[in-house]
Amino acid sequence: MIRERSYPVDPWHVREIRLDMDVLAQSESVFALSNGHIGLRGNLDEGEPHGLPGTYLNSFYELRPLPYAEAGFGFPESGQTIVNVTNGKLLRLLVDDEPLDVRYGELLSHERILDLRAGTLHRELHWRSPAGREVRVRSTRLVSFTQRAVAAINYEVEAVDGPLRLIIQSELVANETLPAQSRDPRVAAVLESPLQAEEELTTEDGGLLIHRTKVSGLRVAAAMEHEVHGAGHASVESEGYEDWVRTTIGCVLKPGQTLRVVKYLTYGWSSRRSLPALRDQVGAALAAARLDGWEGLCREQRAYLDEFWDDADVRVEGDPEVQQAVRFGLFHVLQAGARAERRPISAKGLTGPGYDGHAFWDTEMFVLPVLTYTQPSAVRNALYWRHSTLDQARERAQTLNLKGAAFPWRTIEGPESSGYWPAGTAAFHIAAGIADAMRRYVLVTGDTGLDREIGLELLVETARLWRSIGHHDRHGQFHIDGVTGPDEYTAVKNDNIYTNLMAQRNLLTAADAAMRYRDEALRLGVTDEEAASWRDAATAMHIPYDKEVGVHQQVEGFTRLQEWDFANTPAEKYPLLLHYPYFDLYRKQVIKQADLVLAMHWRGDAFTPEQKLRNFLYYERRTVRDSSLSACTQAVLAAEVGHPELAHTYLREAALMDLHDLNENTRDGVHMASLAGAWIALVAGLGGLRDHDGTLSFAPRLSSRMSRLEFSLQWRGRHLRVDVRPHQTTYALRHADPDDVVELRHHGETIQVTCDEPVTVPVPAAHPSGPPPEQPPGRSPLLRLPEREP
Repeated sequence: MIRERSYPVDPWHVREIRLDMDVLAQSESVFALSNGHIGLRGNLDEGEPHGLPGTYLNSFYELRPLPYAEAGFGFPESGQTIVNVTNGKLLRLLVDDEPLDVRYGELLSHERILDLRAGTLHRELHWRSPAGREVRVRSTRLVSFTQRAVAAINYEVEAVDGPLRLIIQSELVANETLPAQSRDPRVAAVLESPLQAEEELTTEDGGLLIHRTKVSGLRVAAAMEHEVHGAGHASVESEGYEDWVRTTIGCVLKPGQTLRVVKYLTYGWSSRRSLPALRDQVGAALAAARLDGWEGLCREQRAYLDEFWDDADVRVEGDPEVQQAVRFGLFHVLQAGARAERRPISAKGLTGPGYDGHAFWDTEMFVLPVLTYTQPSAVRNALYWRHSTLDQARERAQTLNLKGAAFPWRTIEGPESSGYWPAGTAAFHIAAGIADAMRRYVLVTGDTGLDREIGLELLVETARLWRSIGHHDRHGQFHIDGVTGPDEYTAVKNDNIYTNLMAQRNLLTAADAAMRYRDEALRLGVTDEEAASWRDAATAMHIPYDKEVGVHQQVEGFTRLQEWDFANTPAEKYPLLLHYPYFDLYRKQVIKQADLVLAMHWRGDAFTPEQKLRNFLYYERRTVRDSSLSACTQAVLAAEVGHPELAHTYLREAALMDLHDLNENTRDGVHMASLAGAWIALVAGLGGLRDHDGTLSFAPRLSSRMSRLEFSLQWRGRHLRVDVRPHQTTYALRHADPDDVVELRHHGETIQVTCDEPVTVPVPAAHPSGPPPEQPPGRSPLLRLPEREP
């Protein structure tokens, strides 16, 4: 775990002031840079020491076998795994023949800064070699938001007590040796040296490598060029072999002199383009990067982020750690989706190899809601990606003897890549999540063109799936049996309430879309009878409720199941899935992550306030949060049912998941959904944002430790700023036309906001809602607020 306060609290930076080898891999994830197309882990420039090297391209993968103890019909035969591609981050430094390696000699000072406004990773160190020679090194790294294929590094070496002979070896290296990622020898064999060399070229100041994956047949090109400044005469030469190209820069520095090297990196990949075409592509990207130069790339990066933060920033007063963390989370969410461009946003973004680089339902239900309100262009591309996989989803549905489209539980390019069938086969709720992401995007942006072009088809095919999975019983009620909801500890059950309620809205949204676009719907084969059957199923949807206990049931019969023995479950036995058989988990009242509580967030219109409170109290006592997805949703509902202090503590857990490595697995990449969840916990939780019926609605109420919460939303081309104080809230339109009006609800009261002047309304006094909710023993929120200073 990353020690508390390892990164000093700073509103716009994540700063590492000492190098801790024990958490090197975790810091590499935290300091990763990406633009949604290229991902560079925050490895040290010299390459060693490292925790986990990593350079990734979105959707560049290798196929691997999926192991099964016993085969079964419909089980996927192979999975997709993201590949560590050619590493261009390497800049090895030799000081009088002594390699700069912080494990040797003496590291006199070290600092790394992730600048959230500049979009750069800056590093400074002062090192004394074993021979007693000292250098200061300053490097700045960026992955360009404006030039998708480009990354660059500015590397400066200053002689402290020269003269010194310096050698910089700048490299492109393919097929790096990596720590073992799988215990299955078949998988390990596929992932060991997955790239086959196709071409190597060198020039005086750079070079190029082109490789192809052995099984998936994807081709990748990486190229580099250098600019050398200062230090008088410097020698520059390059050499190359099939898996590496090296440009060597040598010079002699006097004390106080500095050698500066700018390294431009470009990447491209394709499953279709020829080798010459890919070679030309990365060459053109290099030319564009050098045309702007280092300073130009930095200016473009800052301008891009200035615009983003103007639209998306969240201001928090009263908890500086959350202020830093929510901006850190927004930055990583932006990095994951900004230039993904019709490719997926995975659970780890491009920050590490966790989950094999797969996208899950997390994308639509956690990441896309944030981007819909802050960077909707990224959502448009993510929805295009899902639509591009529609044919594969139809094929999967046919394999499962279903109609419509069965989208994969985890994938990179469309095929199901999960070997765990209770999720990979039975977690159909991802279809409703995709439909809801489309519904919300169109609602927020008014993009009827996308709605007509791809939205209708996605809605139709997911509605057909629900109609074929579910059935009417003899009483006319509609049931969806044998499915797994978000809570993976309650698998393959009947009438999961989250699934049923999300499917209900999916069916109604599809029927409405078919009415809006009748000609297009007819071309998809939608008849009036079929659309009517969707409405019938939605109207008759069974919503399990236990009248005796007075709560909704997460699945049919859940409240009848045996209670889990929490009192005799020691802390070291969590997460439960690693210490108890699934058979034990599946048949008892123990919940991995918010499920029915998640339904009360996204389908809050289906519950009364009294039901929400009773449900929350019941399920809070049974939820162990063995998933990083849970805390933000529990924060949202805690705030809604009148427990803002508990909401604040859950907010902290979601927001600080990676900065504190709370789950002790940040080494594999940051938790993109939890980082997005910090925004959700603030804006939908303490800010009370809802959009159930097509109208923006807010019910803000801060915790006692927060004095202000300010955030921005994009709504149908307008920019709405919401400023929440303990006793009042101000709504203002920014960058709006004089005639623009936004109608919204504040604690149930309808108000209109124009660009003329902000509207300030009081926050109603909170009504006491009883004692604080109880969690299972030992499973209270992980990070409470620090004690107030005297």
